Amino acid sequence: SFCLRTSPRLLCAATQQKSTGQNLEEDQSQSQNEQKVEPSSAEKLLAEEKAKLEEQLKEVTEKYKRALADAENVRQRSQKLVEEAKLYGIQSFCKDLLEVADILEKATESVPKEEIKDENPHLKSLYEGLVMTEIQIQKVFKKHGLLRLNPVGAKFDPYEHEALFHTPVEGQEPGTIALVSKIGYKLHGRTLRPALVGVVKDA
Repeated sequence: SFCLRTSPRLLCAATQQKSTGQNLEEDQSQSQNEQKVEPSSAEKLLAEEKAKLEEQLKEVTEKYKRALADAENVRQRSQKLVEEAKLYGIQSFCKDLLEVADILEKATESVPKEEIKDENPHLKSLYEGLVMTEIQIQKVFKKHGLLRLNPVGAKFDPYEHEALFHTPVEGQEPGTIALVSKIGYKLHGRTLRPALVGVVKDA
């Protein structure tokens, strides 16, 4: 009978304890679920923030690469301009000197060759001096990249020659240069003054 009297109390206590335990488990479970929900939301925010930062980094990296490429292009263009300035900066000066070379050439050509003899020492000395001066000026031209264009017999090239007239010439191929009226010059491969020429045409 003792067992019967005490059993309901024990059962009640056990039931209450069990109920309390269940409530504790439910509370813990609910707390864990809440904890799980909260980190999930935080992770989402972090992921979004990370994506934004990665996109910004990508944009900054692309801008940096473009800036580097632009800087390199500017450097190369500047270097090319400096090099061209070194090569062709004397272009105007050379053009003026060409007139001097033309005068020297005409002067040597105008001296009658039959008069250049020991009996005419003054004329001979003058002629030899002109020839030496002409040779020297051509050496100076060559030293600075300025070369003569005397294209007799060559194919006509509009980039290097200027045609004054066309004429049929027997035994010569049409399109070739039969006569050079005025010597041309090139400065470092660039035509400074085209040669003035007469071009062979079909008969």
